[in-house]
Amino acid sequence: MGKQSCRDYRLLGFFSGFPSRSFPYDIAERLRKELVNRNSLVFVSAWPADYAKNDYESTGMHGMFEKIGLPFTQHHVIDDRVKSLCAAQLIREASCIFLMGGHPGLQLKLMQETGLDNEICESSAAILGVSAGAINMAKRSLDTKESPIPYAGLGLANITVKPHFEPTNQQMRQSLLQISMELPICAMEDDSAIFAAGGKASVIGAIHYVNKGKICPLQQESLLL
Repeated sequence: MGKQSCRDYRLLGFFSGFPSRSFPYDIAERLRKELVNRNSLVFVSAWPADYAKNDYESTGMHGMFEKIGLPFTQHHVIDDRVKSLCAAQLIREASCIFLMGGHPGLQLKLMQETGLDNEICESSAAILGVSAGAINMAKRSLDTKESPIPYAGLGLANITVKPHFEPTNQQMRQSLLQISMELPICAMEDDSAIFAAGGKASVIGAIHYVNKGKICPLQQESLLL
């Protein structure tokens, strides 16, 4: 076996959402363990043209890290205000990259048009994504609000997620069961997380594995990174 690169060991975190705007205890504990280097936190917007929203949300999300004793020396948000070269430099200097929630298609377009998709894939920083951001981290991404057809995401891991999953929502369940005949899906309830690093995955909270028309609790051994 060849020597693995830093990228093979970087932390990946897939989040559904945090309605209380706080990290649950188990997720906070994992972040405390992993985020030792906290020089620069870089957010990537999923509403690139909504500057006021991006400033508000990025400040609030950094506050979530502060609340658990993990402040960063500096934090930035990349949206349409940031030129490609400056955005690339921010990614290269990031300790942690956080793909924000919002519109998956707009976020992916922003990353592709600025070349950030390649910069993020090459980065050794921790990469976290919530909602739209978690969707776009996959090899095969799925935005069920737009289409039942998967699209090529960043390819950071072979984990396709459906955030904000509600087990009692029968329409949502039936849609995922049908799509799962071709693509396994991790249906994540809010306040849940999938962490991956070093070829290993761990699961926190309520996450359902939808595959071949069946749904069951997600076991981490089901994840092929």
